[in-house]
Amino acid sequence: MDQYYLVRSLDITKEIPAWDSAFWEKAPIANIDHFHVKSSKHHPKTQVKLQYSDEAIYLTFRVEDKYVRAVHTEYNAPVNEDSCVEWFIKPPKAEGYYNFEFNAIGTLHVNYIIDPERDENGKRKNVRPIPKDHAKQIEVSSSFKEPIENEIIADTIWFLTIKIPFEFFDLYTDIKKINGSIWQGNLYKCGDKTSHSHWAAWSPVAELNFHQPKHFGEFIFSD
Repeated sequence: MDQYYLVRSLDITKEIPAWDSAFWEKAPIANIDHFHVKSSKHHPKTQVKLQYSDEAIYLTFRVEDKYVRAVHTEYNAPVNEDSCVEWFIKPPKAEGYYNFEFNAIGTLHVNYIIDPERDENGKRKNVRPIPKDHAKQIEVSSSFKEPIENEIIADTIWFLTIKIPFEFFDLYTDIKKINGSIWQGNLYKCGDKTSHSHWAAWSPVAELNFHQPKHFGEFIFSD
């Protein structure tokens, strides 16, 4: 497991801070730059920062993109078809992992996945749903506010910032300690149904399939 990210602790904040704010000055940058060979020649530069407080985890994405599309607006819609960023994360001793997926306008898709393998009907073998009311705890701020039905074909920089309260994880996992804990996960950028489809990972994956816990890196929550 070569990839790791040191998630620093911070004072509690009630607002979601922008990428270039002082809030993020000391946060290291993770680059999502391992593109699958089946990707188009469009390789958007995607960077991520993470921090945490006693109450929540914060993520912020910066994407230098083109051919931007975001048509899905409903909870748990297939946002991977749009211009999309993702964070898959497995807390310590958890049976499964959470797949947080967001399109460029901040539409959320998330489940708790025990077994990502697909059955004979193409469905994942063991997925536990997360009710929409429970997922409302997650706060999302995007630089795009409206659906993007006609692709933005010009060079575009967009931002997405997320706050995930630790209480969100209580539905399926029991997190007793944050400081010093090591979580396993990965970060992704994709755009399955954009005109220039692409698939990139922070910790490289061998197949065109992001649901591969064996390739997860480590997120180390510093004391």
